[in-house]
Amino acid sequence: MTENPGAVHGPRPSAFISAPPRGVLFLCVHNSSRSQMAEAFARAQAPEGTEVWSAGTEPREVHPMAREVMQEIGIDLSAHRSKSVADVPLDRADTVVLVCGEQEASCPRLEATVRKVHWPLPDPTVVPEPERLEAFRRIRDEIKWRVSSLWPRGD
Repeated sequence: MTENPGAVHGPRPSAFISAPPRGVLFLCVHNSSRSQMAEAFARAQAPEGTEVWSAGTEPREVHPMAREVMQEIGIDLSAHRSKSVADVPLDRADTVVLVCGEQEASCPRLEATVRKVHWPLPDPTVVPEPERLEAFRRIRDEIKWRVSSLWPRGD
């Protein structure tokens, strides 16, 4: 059996035990796919008054396949743009979620009061065609589940 480079491996993270985020930044290197999807899901799921941002240490354009797979489930990323860490109010974030493994080394210095969470999700942009679109869908679905764990509902 061959390894699927777009597959999400390992156990899913548990929901936060402490208070849910009131200001959350989703951080990745390029702010083009995973962090953009996480920001969109968080904006849809977070309680009123929660601040949500995404950024990258080396921002590029939002990936067309990220836009496509989010549009498939009714979320429009057409107004989203990639942002640098300098473009977001990092001082207002109480939680920073690193959504990629390659980010750890270039993460900005954070205050001790900032909760840092690591979701080492594979980069769907490096998956070869024709599997790339399916890799984006798998990552989208995994991000949706992980974001929902930030603000669990009591229903």
